[in-house]
Amino acid sequence: MAYQSLRLEYLQIPPVSRAYTTACVLTTAAVLELITPFQLYFNPELIFKHFQIWRLITNFLFFGPVGFNFLFNMIFLYRYCRMLEEGSFRGRTADFVFMFLFGGFLMTLFGLFVSLVFLGQAFTIMLVYVWSRRNPYVRMNFFGLLNFQAPFLPWVLMGFSLLLGNSIIVDLLGIAVGHIYFFLEDIFPNQPGGIRILKTPSILRTIFDTPDEDPNYNPLPEERPGGFAWGEGQRLGG
Repeated sequence: MAYQSLRLEYLQIPPVSRAYTTACVLTTAAVLELITPFQLYFNPELIFKHFQIWRLITNFLFFGPVGFNFLFNMIFLYRYCRMLEEGSFRGRTADFVFMFLFGGFLMTLFGLFVSLVFLGQAFTIMLVYVWSRRNPYVRMNFFGLLNFQAPFLPWVLMGFSLLLGNSIIVDLLGIAVGHIYFFLEDIFPNQPGGIRILKTPSILRTIFDTPDEDPNYNPLPEERPGGFAWGEGQRLGG
């Protein structure tokens, strides 16, 4: 019975969030038993000279060994990826996939100039940034210590990384790519004389967009964006 409930809950996760989160967890499990991080990390020389093309993908899937940092990243990845897909990208799976591809491409491009070997955490920050800018009136609570509005969340996470002794280059990269996407998708097209630069290819729409919605779809409550003590929130005036 518990297995059936867990399976049903898993299948209710929207497809892109389910696929990405599952891939991240399975990659970490594979590192424990089958492979090493040295076979996954981002290395331009190995990618372009030795044609180890899989590194363009696997460097976004590994978040380190199982521990606090891994769980912290997985929770934020799952929550904010799912809320984006069920919120502003509801019924727009192709656009969501295109955001993944656009963000991944920019991070890979920037990764050529900075010494980052895994970009998954930066990708998570990008998702958090886009969600936070699209939900500016949500109040957040971080570990019960800080109260702030959603657009400050990526910066709070960067400060938390700094306190843990981690490099903030990863966070800055995620924020930068998230801002580029948000500007091109949400701000620039609405400016006088602005145009929509980011256009989802029709092939992605053919593959991912379907006219029918799942009647069993159960989205996460948007008014509780964090879902945990370090990320709970509620809308202003709610």
